[in-house]
Amino acid sequence: MERYHLSSRVDRWVVEHTLDWLEQNAMVFSRTIGRCAINLSGSSLGDSTIQDAILQRLKASTIPASTLKFEITETSAIANLSDARDFINALKAFGCHFSLDDFGSGLSSFAYLKNLPVDTLKIDGIFIREIVENKLDLAMVKSINEIGHVMGMQTVAEFVENDEIVELLREIGIDYGQGYGLGRPKPLAELLLEQQQLRALEVS
Repeated sequence: MERYHLSSRVDRWVVEHTLDWLEQNAMVFSRTIGRCAINLSGSSLGDSTIQDAILQRLKASTIPASTLKFEITETSAIANLSDARDFINALKAFGCHFSLDDFGSGLSSFAYLKNLPVDTLKIDGIFIREIVENKLDLAMVKSINEIGHVMGMQTVAEFVENDEIVELLREIGIDYGQGYGLGRPKPLAELLLEQQQLRALEVS
């Protein structure tokens, strides 16, 4: 899609349809999940058209902007650093949140984080898969987690595949995990139903 310059159009379609779905399921969603993450392509970061379209759609929506968290990859953000910073600041000013996805994959300096006002660091799965056995991966994850927390960011570990990894990440102090060891992807309707059932059990 990047090659044919369609990514921005796809991103815009995804945002519009996501907001449509959130508006249709606003009450249940706010009670059970509360925030929705949307991945954006690198090309959208330098596209003022999609930025304006997202802002206009949010202004017309009954859904609070704080409900949305946009995810951009480290490599795309660094490749478009100035555009990424401007894009993030514009949407954060409206209330949206941002995650820097696949952090560490670009082997970039932590210094870039000073120019990217994101709320969450998602640590690339290449450091998580063998973290139990690999001391270097463990050191990298500890470092990223510490820097993220010092800068007021939350941290998310990707590719959390088993209980051993979960326990180690808890010891390190990682805020959240993502992976088959915690839960598998599922349709939104199924996810909402599951969360409703869990909430009903908690109330009872």
